[in-house]
Amino acid sequence: MTGSRNPDYLMGEGVNQSSEIQELETPEGELHLCFYTPSGEEFALPAIGIREALFQSPEGITPIPNVSPLLLGTLNARGRVIWVADLGQFLGEPTVLNTDRSELHVIAIEEQEIMLGLAIDRVIGMAWLSPEELKLAKNIPDNMAPFIRGEWVLSGEEGERRLRLLDQVAILRSARWAM
Repeated sequence: MTGSRNPDYLMGEGVNQSSEIQELETPEGELHLCFYTPSGEEFALPAIGIREALFQSPEGITPIPNVSPLLLGTLNARGRVIWVADLGQFLGEPTVLNTDRSELHVIAIEEQEIMLGLAIDRVIGMAWLSPEELKLAKNIPDNMAPFIRGEWVLSGEEGERRLRLLDQVAILRSARWAM
C-alpha cells in the first residue's frame, strides 16, 4: 500500500470503542526530576532546566588541576565539554559522592548557553509537582539556602518527607565555582 491509508484502521473498526476507551489523566503541576544526594537528601529540579540525565563512567570524567574542589572534572557528551560538580559538596553536605562505582548519575543543567553537570547519588524519577503546594523550606543550612526555592511536604508509606526544589540558575551563577 504505497501512499494510501486504510481508513478502517484509523477509525478503529472492529474494536468496541465504547468499552475500550480509557480516560487519560491530565497531569497537574510541572514536571520535575527527583533525585538523592549522597547524604540521603531528596531534591528536585524543573525538567525545563535540564538538558539531559547521563550515566557516566567515573573514568570518563577528566580531572582538571587548579580548579574549585567542588568540580570533579569534565566529560565529553556528544562533542560538548561539560564541567561536572559534586552537587552534595556544592550544597555543603558532609557526605562526599562515592566515585568508586561503575556509573555516576550526572544531571546536565543549562541556562543561556551555560551548562553544568551535577553528580548525584541516584535518580528517583520524574514527577508532576504542583507549584501551588510548594512551601517555604524549613531548617535549611545557611550555605544551602540560596539554592533552594522551597519544598514539598510529601506523605508516603515511610511517613512524611521533604522534597526540596533547587534553583538551577542560582547554582549555575554561584560565586562558589571561583574558589
